[in-house]
Amino acid sequence: MSDDEKPIDPEQARALAQVRRLMLIASATTFVAVAVVLGVIGYRVFHLEGRAPQAAQAGASVSAGLPPGAKVISSAVGDGRIVLTVEINGALELRSYDLNTLKALGSAPIAKAP
Repeated sequence: MSDDEKPIDPEQARALAQVRRLMLIASATTFVAVAVVLGVIGYRVFHLEGRAPQAAQAGASVSAGLPPGAKVISSAVGDGRIVLTVEINGALELRSYDLNTLKALGSAPIAKAP
């Protein structure tokens, strides 16, 4: 200690110890959180083992299920599905596909308003 520093009283020492303890808890929590994130990233990287996701690996595309001359007007993705609005010979139709396997789930024609 230098000459101009005063020793701390017991109350200050207790407060300092409590702050150190809280800093130790916060540091340990941060370390555990970072370790968990790195563990999840490592699991995801090594779990795939260099394989592509199933849909891309199959090489299939949604357009393979469309008839010739069909025109995709719009698309929407949600809840594990992709829904396409398709124009076929001037008529509109909704077609839905599973997002992971790209298998057709169903279709619904849309009637034009009179």
